[in-house]
Amino acid sequence: MIEHNRDVVVIIDEAYIDFSGKTALHLAESYDNVLIVQTFSKSRSLAGMRIGYAMGNAELIKAMDDVRFSFNSYPMTRLSVAIGRAAIEDSGYYKETAQKIIATREWTKKELARLGFSFCDSETNFIFATHNSVEACYIFKKLKEKHIFVRHFNSPRIDNYLRISIGTQDEMKYFISELEKILLK
Repeated sequence: MIEHNRDVVVIIDEAYIDFSGKTALHLAESYDNVLIVQTFSKSRSLAGMRIGYAMGNAELIKAMDDVRFSFNSYPMTRLSVAIGRAAIEDSGYYKETAQKIIATREWTKKELARLGFSFCDSETNFIFATHNSVEACYIFKKLKEKHIFVRHFNSPRIDNYLRISIGTQDEMKYFISELEKILLK
């Protein structure tokens, strides 16, 4: 794709990189039209701060810097810069948190499979799953009654799927126990 689109900028979003460890940075090093973008929204839990960065060819980065105040509706404030710096300096915390999420995600995937769910392998902080015999809208409704919130999209092709965000291990154990009750009825 990159090779056939040399006249345009190809942006690769690595928002979930800290949950997979697989980067495409080598592509930005090999192609001058590739930008890799990452965010502090996911593994660093700073979604509201709108902190992110891009890596790529120096000319692309300069061009972005030259126009950033003309199109960026979320400019960095002194506070967001300070918070971003603190997050970088405390990398141990976010790495530990990401590892906990990964471990809990893997446990949850096993439990969901045991309960009859199907899903593509996830390397993010959520699982997009469908049950083999119980409709997603029914599961969604029953979980909501228990104040357990997953996302259900009433759209063609994905209307029988749930987006299940990974919480703490205790939260996911509770989720699975309540899900078992719903499925066994």
